[in-house]
Amino acid sequence: MQQEALVPTSIQLDPFFDLSMDYLCVAGYDGYFRKINPAFVNLLGYSEEELFSTMICDFIYEEDRGLTASHRKSLINNKPLLDFENRYVCKSGELVWLHWTSIPMPDQQLVYAIAKNVTHKKSLESERVSHVAHLSEINKQLKQLNYTTSHDLRSPVNNLLYLAEILGDKNNKPEDTEKILDYIKLSAEGLKTSLDSYVDALKENEGANVHLGEVYFDRILEKVQGSISSLIRDSKVNFSIDFSAMESVRFNTAYMESIFLNLITNSIKYARPDVLPEITITTHQNDDERLFTFSDNGRGFDMENVGHLIFSLNQRFHGTKDSKGVGLYLVHSHVTSLGGAIRVESKVNEGSTFTIKFKS
Repeated sequence: MQQEALVPTSIQLDPFFDLSMDYLCVAGYDGYFRKINPAFVNLLGYSEEELFSTMICDFIYEEDRGLTASHRKSLINNKPLLDFENRYVCKSGELVWLHWTSIPMPDQQLVYAIAKNVTHKKSLESERVSHVAHLSEINKQLKQLNYTTSHDLRSPVNNLLYLAEILGDKNNKPEDTEKILDYIKLSAEGLKTSLDSYVDALKENEGANVHLGEVYFDRILEKVQGSISSLIRDSKVNFSIDFSAMESVRFNTAYMESIFLNLITNSIKYARPDVLPEITITTHQNDDERLFTFSDNGRGFDMENVGHLIFSLNQRFHGTKDSKGVGLYLVHSHVTSLGGAIRVESKVNEGSTFTIKFKS
């Protein structure tokens, strides 16, 4: 005999709806919200009265309204919506990217939907695309340098080989040998000058788009925290910050934003499930060193086995589905490309500490 439910279904589902960290809503075919969970209300920042009395399309970022409207027509035609992303405008003006799964219920004229906030992932993807484009340009320059040097230096090298060959002729007179050595010296000096000019040109091109200025850590942190505010809020991460020893450093602003963004999102992504994430960021300065230290209490690394791979491209250490193995590579690239150095200390389930030494 089938056992009857001991409590009504509505009582069983209400806590799930109200306490979920994902964003749940029920929308009518008329384009208005009918129900929205507290997490979604907190994310958007509007009151429930504002949310229920305003067309849903008015909360959607203007550039995404057309595509959203076409998918909404498919929903009303009883086609579920999977893996759809669009941007919503919060009351504060912040844009958030939401990843939707929506199921239509034609008999009720309602759509049941669940969304995840993927704003921080979009920020990382954009930054990584930009960096890959930069790397592609550098690679193009390297290829061009290779073609140029292989072509332009062929004749001087052949000339040196010829001079070296005739230098070994036993029939040479002392005065001939002396002249040949002078020619070799002149040819070698010309070759060195050509090589130096090619290398200097490459360095100039590589650094042409990297603007350096005084970068203030607190401003960068505030900007990055704002860009991933919902991720920070949902994770309940606690920050301990002390920039008093060194408030700024001469660096590239975009690079510093990327360093903060990747380190913070990694700490949240790889937090231990049994404790709330904690992040400590401090600076130190003395006559010889300018140091930036970033620590967390996350899952850490097995340094003995993977320590040499941490900053390598496409390396994944925790099996997380959305891990790309790019973040720490970018951090290392940004630091070292401007003459700095970075090291990591870590133990499994005891967190990690990244120490950046900036170029003096």
